[in-house]
Amino acid sequence: MTRTLLTGATGTLGQELRPRLRDAGYDVRATSRDPPAGGGGDEWIAMDLAAGTGIEAAVEDVDVVVHAASDAQGDAEAVDVRGTGRLLDAADDAGVSNVLYVSIVGVDEVPYSYYQHKLAAEERVGAHAVPSTVLRATQFHGFVDDLLGRVARLPIWPLPTDVRIQPVDEREIADAVVEHATEEPAGRLPDVGGPEVRTAGDLARAYRDARGLRRPIVRLPVPGETASAFRAGEATCPDRTVGNTTFEDWLDERY
Repeated sequence: MTRTLLTGATGTLGQELRPRLRDAGYDVRATSRDPPAGGGGDEWIAMDLAAGTGIEAAVEDVDVVVHAASDAQGDAEAVDVRGTGRLLDAADDAGVSNVLYVSIVGVDEVPYSYYQHKLAAEERVGAHAVPSTVLRATQFHGFVDDLLGRVARLPIWPLPTDVRIQPVDEREIADAVVEHATEEPAGRLPDVGGPEVRTAGDLARAYRDARGLRRPIVRLPVPGETASAFRAGEATCPDRTVGNTTFEDWLDERY
């Protein structure tokens, strides 16, 4: 049985990956800075990529690493860049056969600081001696839901309505990740994204309808290179759609 280390196991993607890896026959070791009590049938190890603690113990006797840990809201340079470097070094020392890194579509085109840190992590993965696989995915439906939830309480929703994104069900991305979580490294894989490229305005209207809200949506002009890249669709991959769950389908299930 292949022993697989899953980083970021309590995150949005990690929670979907854990049962799928088990169902695929992998012996799963999960990591988190604060492992949950009980463990849900998996082995858990406390690991902090930013602090550099628990990494060697986590990779011991591991065949494959699925690296889904990230810190979009905190210090991405410490976690995604330096932390990934520490993990790669430890995986190489432990003789890991494949480190699968989950990244984001457009990190090389959108000059957003978090994306730049994800790109730097990708570059570390690709340049390291340990065998690796990199899979980029578009933004999750849950991410869009969270962003719109933050403005839902406002009487008027000011949004960059012309921004283009391609949201995807995190469960379908988890399926794609598990497919490549093998002992055979595949290098940089083709990007994967949701079934449709949408504007933020379209998604906001769908969200508003699903929640039964009656809020006016007002276009908020956002200047700068990052907004321009999103408007140009640099964070999408329309020729690489995965799954069939639209944002409306996801909202129907959620609400």
